[in-house]
Amino acid sequence: MLNEIIKEIFSAQMLSLVWQGLLETLYMSLISTAVAYVIGLPVGMLLVVTDKDGVKPNPAVNTTVGSIVNFFRSVPFLILMVAVMPLSRLIVGTTIGAKATIVSLVIASAPYVARMVESSAKEVDRGVIEASLSMGASTMQIVRKVILPEAKPSLIYGAAISSTTILGYTAMAGAVGGGGLGAIAINYGYHRKETVIMWLMVFILVLIVQVFQMIGSFLAKKNDKRIR
Repeated sequence: MLNEIIKEIFSAQMLSLVWQGLLETLYMSLISTAVAYVIGLPVGMLLVVTDKDGVKPNPAVNTTVGSIVNFFRSVPFLILMVAVMPLSRLIVGTTIGAKATIVSLVIASAPYVARMVESSAKEVDRGVIEASLSMGASTMQIVRKVILPEAKPSLIYGAAISSTTILGYTAMAGAVGGGGLGAIAINYGYHRKETVIMWLMVFILVLIVQVFQMIGSFLAKKNDKRIR
């Protein structure tokens, strides 16, 4: 029995399937992370700037944006993915596969990224910001030339954490036709009761997480002025 499973795993068809699943997983994770940061970074900065201790406090804007972010963060990913299927069909023309999953991943992860960015930006020394304000710097100058550069190491760490979270979402997406390694684990491992295949996919996903974390830690340390 074990020999048959090993032969199936290392068959040309299965290796090709795993390779395709790996590429789909990386494609979904990296594209979704990039787009989520395009959306989440400015939203996170808006939350920091409009906070009661921010550069330009605005309770109404902060509460409204914060509530929207919290709402989307509270919806479980699988439920969100099913709920936005009509939107996925409208944008990419289908509700299954990697492209459709990216739509759901971005909607689910952008609010998470916004909170990660907000947390990193709030670590910046308040004294540095106040010094910039006293020299007449505008809000945009403070964000671009003070907050973002000072928070850069923390933002990179946050990006690594966000990418691994999104990677976990891609695995869950396999349960509803999302593709990638998660779909292989469910369709070829769980449903066919071949646990070796399922755990092999889990092992590959763990390796990808470790690589993402190592790259994130390396880049964060390289950009951290405190350890030079």
